[in-house]
Amino acid sequence: MTDPIADMLTRIRNAHMALHKEVRVPRSKMKESIAAILKQEGYVDAVNVEEKDIAITLRYHKGTAGIAGLKRISTPGRRRYVSHSAIPKVQNGLGICILSTSSGVLDGEAARAQKVGGELLCEIW
Repeated sequence: MTDPIADMLTRIRNAHMALHKEVRVPRSKMKESIAAILKQEGYVDAVNVEEKDIAITLRYHKGTAGIAGLKRISTPGRRRYVSHSAIPKVQNGLGICILSTSSGVLDGEAARAQKVGGELLCEIW
């Protein structure tokens, strides 16, 4: 596997399309941070970090998924870095972007507030 973050996003997208209640992804610190941001922003119900896996409980509202879309921005072949003033607004503010910064993995609003830029990992809406 060349891109574990894209694999995580694809597993979440596929689980939502199949209306699964939970999805498991292999554990890493980066994926733990992304899952924690998804929980904090209300896109998933629960995140349980186990020894080798991360169990993510997906959120549904009247049969529709809590996450409408996921998009990987920075890939292993093309990294995308942004300054704090160039952090994009996702879906006119209805979504979030996740960045890997020198202050850790942050969502776009927190990175703008702290005035730090970094690698733009993904967009979620």
